[in-house]
Amino acid sequence: MNIYPSLKMRAIGIFLAIVSQTILLPLQAKAQSEKPNFIIIFTDDQGYGDLGCYGNPTIKTPNIDLMALEGQKWTNFYVAANVCTPSRAAIMTGRLPIRSGMSSNIRRVLFPDSDGGLPASENTIARLLKNSGYNTAAIGKWHLGHLPEYLPTNHGFDYYFGIPYSNDMDMIAGERTYQQMFIDPIYQNFNVPLMRNNEIIERPANQNTITKRYTEEAVNYISKNKSTPFFLYLAHSLPHVPLFTSDAFRGKSERGLYGDVIEEIDWSVGEILNALKKEGLEKNTYVIFTSDNGPWAIFNEQGGSSGGLFGAKGTSYEGGVRVPAIFWGPGNVEPGVISKMGSTLDLLPTFSNLAGATVPKDRPYDGYDLTGVLRGENVNPRNEMFYYHDDLVFAARKGAFKLYFYSNNPLGYPEKIEKLEKLTLFNLSHDPSERFDLADKYPEVVAEIQAMVSKHQSSFIPAPTQLEKRIVNPN
Repeated sequence: MNIYPSLKMRAIGIFLAIVSQTILLPLQAKAQSEKPNFIIIFTDDQGYGDLGCYGNPTIKTPNIDLMALEGQKWTNFYVAANVCTPSRAAIMTGRLPIRSGMSSNIRRVLFPDSDGGLPASENTIARLLKNSGYNTAAIGKWHLGHLPEYLPTNHGFDYYFGIPYSNDMDMIAGERTYQQMFIDPIYQNFNVPLMRNNEIIERPANQNTITKRYTEEAVNYISKNKSTPFFLYLAHSLPHVPLFTSDAFRGKSERGLYGDVIEEIDWSVGEILNALKKEGLEKNTYVIFTSDNGPWAIFNEQGGSSGGLFGAKGTSYEGGVRVPAIFWGPGNVEPGVISKMGSTLDLLPTFSNLAGATVPKDRPYDGYDLTGVLRGENVNPRNEMFYYHDDLVFAARKGAFKLYFYSNNPLGYPEKIEKLEKLTLFNLSHDPSERFDLADKYPEVVAEIQAMVSKHQSSFIPAPTQLEKRIVNPN
């Protein structure tokens, strides 16, 4: 039998395979790399000290720790507000909440009886990327307006699955006190709706399984959209109290129920990264893990940890607004520990630059493009931070120095904002716990930051607040 024809055919097949590997696949990869994917994993009330890679001694977070090892762990990363709604407005728009009307010193967040929300005139990350050919999805907690006109599907997202506000709202207290409702929570006591797009599909949402279901939705979304560029905003509704976790994680952590919740979120992160690797997308996707503000300290062991930072949720001390932040993207993010300043405000300009999306120049933005830092370049885009408490500039930072104009309860609640008769100044590079006042030693720094704040405040007029509007006769 003559075997040469078959050998010849095999040789031709091998040659074509080599051509495919050396020419066709790189061309496909190049086509994909023109539009990278973006995933934001945004937790709720998770503190700076709640992860293994940020020093927690008992909560096990191997998947997030691996993200930090393979990517960048930022140690001076900030949110733009110390409570949910304004912080979420800032990450979506790249603008301080006071510019969009998403702050108030009367009602600090949106509630189920609120009649306001993120204005349609605001540009969001989702809208800008969608205009640049992206598919977009929001999974998890929204909290930028629960009425139809304010939902994610009216702010640039193609798909939405999640709860419209905090998981403790719509509470049915009965005979139990407010504090008792959170000690041993029952999900039926919180009449929170679970939505798909504009439709309520479950009420009350079974919060025992909600982290698992968010994760399944996210993995399914990645699989369905692997051939198109996408932006996925996965905003976990935990570890905001009341704390819930699935049976697979209940009682597993050394840190109690709070640790169980964090460890299930860590499992979720692992599932997201595994999904990207399974679909061959890991080298074309940026994943950012961060939190919306510091821990809710008034709930004691039900709340998280600020680590070595002073303050907590509800304050603009470091523990209320400095959050864990990890940027992961094999081949695109230069691994390292980043001590430069960054903020959730910076994600919109950074994503826009990486995606080649156009940012309209019809309004001011408060974010900086972090692309150079992600690539390992010796650049420092952000050198200042304004710490707003509602409509007040509570403090401001320039370089290493942070100047305080007001004070309040370091636990955040009960809230008592007081104007300082004598301003205080801290060097956060030397003293991140804010213990040593240096105002008398550096009067020139105090004056410099005061001038910076005056210039900032005189540059715009705050937008009318959306948070104080209430639904009239909701029934």
